[in-house]
Amino acid sequence: MRSKPMASKVVVVAFAANLAIAVTKFTAAVLTGSSAMLSEGIHSLVDTVNEVLLLYGMKRAGKVADVSHPFGYGRELYFWSFIVSLLVLALGAGAAVYEGVSHLLDPQPMRAPLINYIVLAASFVFEGGSWWFTLKAFRKTKGSQGYFEAFRSSKDPSVFTVLFEDTAALIGLVIALAGIAGAHALAMPQLDGIASIGIGGVLAVSSLLLARETKALLIGESAHPRVRESILKIACADPAIRAANGVITVQMGPRQIVAALSTEFEDALTTGDIEICINRVEDAIKCAHPDISVLFVKPQTAQTWLRRAESAMRKPDAS
Repeated sequence: MRSKPMASKVVVVAFAANLAIAVTKFTAAVLTGSSAMLSEGIHSLVDTVNEVLLLYGMKRAGKVADVSHPFGYGRELYFWSFIVSLLVLALGAGAAVYEGVSHLLDPQPMRAPLINYIVLAASFVFEGGSWWFTLKAFRKTKGSQGYFEAFRSSKDPSVFTVLFEDTAALIGLVIALAGIAGAHALAMPQLDGIASIGIGGVLAVSSLLLARETKALLIGESAHPRVRESILKIACADPAIRAANGVITVQMGPRQIVAALSTEFEDALTTGDIEICINRVEDAIKCAHPDISVLFVKPQTAQTWLRRAESAMRKPDAS
């Protein structure tokens, strides 16, 4: 039996941690009346639902191609990741800000604050464990890239979505601790509401960053430049190809790429020779890049390729 892919393990670990934390935070919020703790509970509940949606998206993305979806279902994961980013903003950030404003308008003294401290400490342990596990998985995929560069270039949103959620959760816990401690020490329950608004702000920022990246993948982002360079190199190495003019790639899923290669063949080749060459090049490219599910090869002169590429890149008239 094959083990689960790392991305699936990351999401499952995050789901278990967030579910345990959400239950604990809601219990503490009811017992103490803390606005920040209630916002944190909503935050963890939203994260738990998000993990369920990511797992569903990963399952759907694994479906094989069929007549209605000839390039497969890889973008299902991108769609559900985008929905997750919207949920963080609409439910997580919105509810936290609403709760904070309500608490500012009608501040209530905190009851049994020790419970909040215990819950926050336990949440740090659970959330920190999930964050560390996800960070290690992200490090394996980023290679020599910096963290922000790897985030921008990643084609698998499941890992970086969980990492963003966990990072926002840890920052939220720090804000909640500051608000609860300040409200307790200074007898100013308004600080609890301010902390809740701060948690909403953190969620809003993380949501907008996630939405930006997942939208780019959803509408059709190109594969990593090194894939394009490798395809051209393999094609140029074939003796039957005079020149590899260029290649267009589209990321259809985390491990699913569609590519179109423009090549100029040697003049002496027959139709049969060209077909053999195309099959040979296709096999070599797919061997080097198993993520390439479909490869189109178009016989074309370099001049035609350049002319059409320039035409495609030309900006439309203002009218």
